[in-house]
Amino acid sequence: MLHAHANRRFWWLSLLLVVALFTALTPAAAKTATTTTQVLDKGKWAPATYQAVQELIEKNGINSPSYHASKKPYAVFDWDNTSIMHDTEEALFVYQIHHLAYKLTPEEFGKVIRTNVPEGPFADSYQNADGKPVTLDAVASDLVSDYTYLYQNYKGLKGTKSLEEVTATEQFADFRAKLYFLYEAINETHSNTIGYPWVLYLFTNMTIDEVHKLAELSNDASLGMAIQKVTWTSPKALAGKAGVITASHTTGLRLTSEVANLMNTLRANGIDVYVVSASLEDVVRVFATLPKYGYNLPSENVIGMRLETQNGVITNKYLPNYPITVGHGKTEVIQSILEKKYGHGPILIAGDSNGDFEMMTELGSVKLVLVVNRVKGGKIGQQAAKGAEQLGKANPSVVLQGRDENTGMWIPNEATIKLGKTEPQLVAK
Repeated sequence: MLHAHANRRFWWLSLLLVVALFTALTPAAAKTATTTTQVLDKGKWAPATYQAVQELIEKNGINSPSYHASKKPYAVFDWDNTSIMHDTEEALFVYQIHHLAYKLTPEEFGKVIRTNVPEGPFADSYQNADGKPVTLDAVASDLVSDYTYLYQNYKGLKGTKSLEEVTATEQFADFRAKLYFLYEAINETHSNTIGYPWVLYLFTNMTIDEVHKLAELSNDASLGMAIQKVTWTSPKALAGKAGVITASHTTGLRLTSEVANLMNTLRANGIDVYVVSASLEDVVRVFATLPKYGYNLPSENVIGMRLETQNGVITNKYLPNYPITVGHGKTEVIQSILEKKYGHGPILIAGDSNGDFEMMTELGSVKLVLVVNRVKGGKIGQQAAKGAEQLGKANPSVVLQGRDENTGMWIPNEATIKLGKTEPQLVAK
């Protein structure tokens, strides 16, 4: 009896000890579970900018006392030159040119390149080699002539010759230079609300799947290119109506690992992430969602330009009653789509250009603006100057992040090293 009683007593004492230990350890374990969340990788962030962004995450993320899962905070990023180095849509435009990746007859091509572009001469800065003005009709006529030749000869369209053969011709050299010239002239003369949708109309007659495949090929090719300025001049032998013209662009795309890490860190801390882009929504989705690029966004979290489709193919018509997602149009889609969904605006806006200024300044919910510093003037220059003024101050509303445009990589500085330069510059002169 005494032995049995001792055993029972030992068993009860052991049970009480286990309960006591569990009670003592559980709060600490629970605390660890709620406070251990992903911290932003310091990477190549400018230290003060990193601190401001990390503090924003801590004050608004899942461990904040004010956090409510039913009213999740969210951040909005521009894509081109913010989330990546350079412009995915412009890279695809060049890829289409070099691969003659079109599904247009010459007659359709002629109509597409004139879509919504006012007649008449372009801005004075877009003249030919003789210093004469270039009109839409002149350059469009030359382009249709070039495209007709390429269409009839390239085996990927209606001809029999290889891509290498047709791209070695003067007609291709003329086509390449004048089409890029036209894109830049439209944007400079008539604003990007006309120019940005215009470049998308070259997808006319393609399916969304075909655009996705084309965008991925373009991304991968451009990620492997050197970053360098390339100049194209049309041949004198094909001066045509427009004359000899010159166009320049910078090649190469680069991933920005710090932005990919920031997006993933925000989401790990209960802050949703969206992209609002002036590129075609379906083009950006390829970059933003495919695991191999590292950004890992849900497809529905990418918002951009939208074209009307008919019978499953893209048309040269912008989607009716949908904002052109540049400038104030970005604010409009945030308000009409995201604020409607969440009941409030974003806490963080990240951008790099004049086209991002309105969403940086028109939304009262924004707690922090991150400017990827391209040392630009204009409206984005005002934001950059504001960020420069707040350097070293507590609780900044605008922060700057610099990069080296020669490599495409961020640098741990608010200033940026411009392409072809070696010294960082903070604001435009």
